[in-house]
Amino acid sequence: MSLNLRPLFSCLAAIALCLAAAMAGSSSAMAQATAKADDTASDPKSADGAVRAQHGDWQVVCKPPPPGAKNEVCALVQSVTAEDRTNVGLTIYFQKFANGTQVLRVFAPLGVLLPPGVGLKIDGTDVGHAPFHRCQTFACYAQVTVDEKLVEQLKTGKTAIFIIFQTEEAGIGIPISLAGFGDAAADLN
Repeated sequence: MSLNLRPLFSCLAAIALCLAAAMAGSSSAMAQATAKADDTASDPKSADGAVRAQHGDWQVVCKPPPPGAKNEVCALVQSVTAEDRTNVGLTIYFQKFANGTQVLRVFAPLGVLLPPGVGLKIDGTDVGHAPFHRCQTFACYAQVTVDEKLVEQLKTGKTAIFIIFQTEEAGIGIPISLAGFGDAAADLN
């Protein structure tokens, strides 16, 4: 049986943008963005951000600014499924905030083993892991603040492998293409 996860990933990308807007805005913006994220889960078409650009395998997706903010909320987004398990996929989300902070979020399907978090290798080199931050009704996500060294690895690398676990013994490595990441990141400025 094959599952089409594109609608789910579109929904996750829109929810990720709403979460970013909530983090960037005031508490009232946060409440409104959270409500919008809840609406997105039930109707992904209504809250998809607009794809502003495509750079290689990365999309620059933007949404209108949250209440009280001047600028639209944009992020780099890529959604993929595991090569050997079409029902297991990730949405990777990268955003730069006005204060210079850069955040990487990885949305994983429900049912992942939480303690190991998400592992990351770039071109075969172990970069580390991030704990899961929260699970919602649609996915669990890990979030890390990204330093310039990691951004440079993402820009110059060819493939990132994100590793999630369904059991302690069963890690699933999901390759993410880094083609176009550098150009897409420059487009966020």
